[in-house]
Amino acid sequence: MSKTANSKQPTVNSQKTLYLKYRSQTLDELDSESVRETLKKIVSSGKIPHAFLFAGPKGIGKTSAARILAKIVNCEHLQGSEPCNKCDQCVSITKGNNIDVIELDAASNRGIDDIRSLREAVKLSPAKAKKKVYIVDEAHMLTTEASNALLKTLEEPPGHVVFILATTNPEKLIETVKSRTTFIRFEKAKNEEVLRALERVVKGEKFDADKGALEAISKSARWSFRDAIKTLEQITSQKVALKKEIIEEFLFKTRSFDTDNFLSLLVKKDTKNALEEVEKAFTYGLSMEGLIEMILGAVRGALLAAVGIGNEKLEGLDKSDLITLARLFSEANGELKDAVIEQLPVEVAIIKWGEGDVKTESEEVNLQASEVKPQNQSSDLKHQSSFKEVTDEVWREILIKVRPKNASTEALLRAAKPVSYDGTTLTLGVYYRFHKERLEENFHKRLLEDVVAETVGRKVSVVCTLTEPPVRKVQPSTVLTEGEDKDIIKVAEEIFGN
Repeated sequence: MSKTANSKQPTVNSQKTLYLKYRSQTLDELDSESVRETLKKIVSSGKIPHAFLFAGPKGIGKTSAARILAKIVNCEHLQGSEPCNKCDQCVSITKGNNIDVIELDAASNRGIDDIRSLREAVKLSPAKAKKKVYIVDEAHMLTTEASNALLKTLEEPPGHVVFILATTNPEKLIETVKSRTTFIRFEKAKNEEVLRALERVVKGEKFDADKGALEAISKSARWSFRDAIKTLEQITSQKVALKKEIIEEFLFKTRSFDTDNFLSLLVKKDTKNALEEVEKAFTYGLSMEGLIEMILGAVRGALLAAVGIGNEKLEGLDKSDLITLARLFSEANGELKDAVIEQLPVEVAIIKWGEGDVKTESEEVNLQASEVKPQNQSSDLKHQSSFKEVTDEVWREILIKVRPKNASTEALLRAAKPVSYDGTTLTLGVYYRFHKERLEENFHKRLLEDVVAETVGRKVSVVCTLTEPPVRKVQPSTVLTEGEDKDIIKVAEEIFGN
């Protein structure tokens, strides 16, 4: 047998990528051991829940497991706890053309109208299968309204329907939806699990490969089955021999980002070349999320080594430096979703580090303490953490700051007034139930808390309570004037008009 990686190239389904060709088709083939054993127990119990939540990182097998489960509930000749993969139902699900197994991308079908259409569709009986199976990918992308609409179906589902929600961010799903599902956690793949997946492909394709080469590929894939198999496919397509030394050299030359080299640039405060490395990685197609994950992984390893756990030390960086880097790139990661230019949060972190524009925890504590000290009469209103009430002047300042951020929030606040403030909690008296309910929604509440914190110089929690509106002065005429009646109408117009 030839010693090259393509000693025998695929001859069956060669138009398919290796990942699709060797996608798991049974529970036994699932490479994640914990998921495999959990699903086996559920299926063997004979009581399959009506709704699942598959949560875990990308490329870990969530969709594959969902399709296997769809086959199990619809297989015409179930083999114990496994689908036969030969009947019409199994074959059509494998091919992706079964009309009773519906896969939805929540990122594209995230609105309440989409979920209302789904709620109507689930009432219909399956066309051919025993059960209709809805696989909702990226379920965390559903809007709050859509999630609440879906909740009603999850609470009282038709007997012929099974829901499988898949997500990389389960914490973003509303708690009531999560509570109605059977939670299955897909953890990052272990090295031996990735090797298992690679060995299945190598065996099926009859590639000549040594274990060291597969271990190198597994390590480069960073806990993802899909990435590992894609890397193997890239290597074999270029006819590179699957030998440890050759593969390590190939991966070193082709990887779009060298974490060790990048960190050495940070140690030297070589901002220019560090920024160029980021731009090169972006040009090669590496996402900034993936880049930050690689940086933080290395920083974490070094930080643990600094306290005696592991040996992944970074010369030239002490524990304080590592904590600062961890904070800078964690902040950058949090800013990615709202970044107009994807690289910008990473570039800002690099520049801050390179120019020393970062503060230690003790410096920040001192800064916060100085910020709450009165500078002059006007700054007392903004930064004096000891005042016991939000005065009319402070409240007007809060409204002025809220207005450009969101006119609807400011309009709602005109039907409210500060009732009490104890230094940590601001209680608002709201005149009307509708306004109170709107202000308690996450968007309006967070915006208000951010503005109040900015104004008074410390983190504040806002609590709303119903209170009596101000007593109106009796008007000589019923015609609306420039007074409170008109103001209430204006509030309504701004709320419903925006």
